[in-house]
Amino acid sequence: MKIVKNTVVTVNYKLSDAQDNLIEEGQQPMVYLHGGYENTLPKIEEALDGKDVGYKTILQVEPDDAFGEYDAELVKVEPRNRLPNPLEVGMQFEGMQDGEDEDDALIFTVTDITDDKVVLDGNHPLAGMALRFDLSVVDVRVASDEEIEHGHVHGAHGHHHEEDDEDDAGNEYRSHPIH
Repeated sequence: MKIVKNTVVTVNYKLSDAQDNLIEEGQQPMVYLHGGYENTLPKIEEALDGKDVGYKTILQVEPDDAFGEYDAELVKVEPRNRLPNPLEVGMQFEGMQDGEDEDDALIFTVTDITDDKVVLDGNHPLAGMALRFDLSVVDVRVASDEEIEHGHVHGAHGHHHEEDDEDDAGNEYRSHPIH
């Protein structure tokens, strides 16, 4: 079956920077709903459109087509006492850029901690980087009507609509809009 709009695509992947330094080797495949649902980067969809199971490619995606350029204005220094304890580098908090409303909330990552200050970075961790994806299509199937209606994959490695998603550990990074 060819990858077309409203198919569920399962891809094994390896993510590296432009110098081939490994960033992530998917322990589980990436599973997404193909066809402009913002479940993966548009350049990945473009590269896989019309392909079959067994197709392999190495795709380089520039920052503008991935997670954007690094924006120094998204780095904030906050008083240490405004954040909860315990606090560690790598923790993330949702917040707004100064002067923005709640609809423009960002995820800020703690990048440095001193006795009285904390550095928070609102950039995506891969912002400013050209990324190299080593992709291998392992499955393609027709999406269910419910998946199409919801705009994402259900089931294994996808999204579930159950009350208790605790068994879904690790899937919080899969099948979510990437902006």
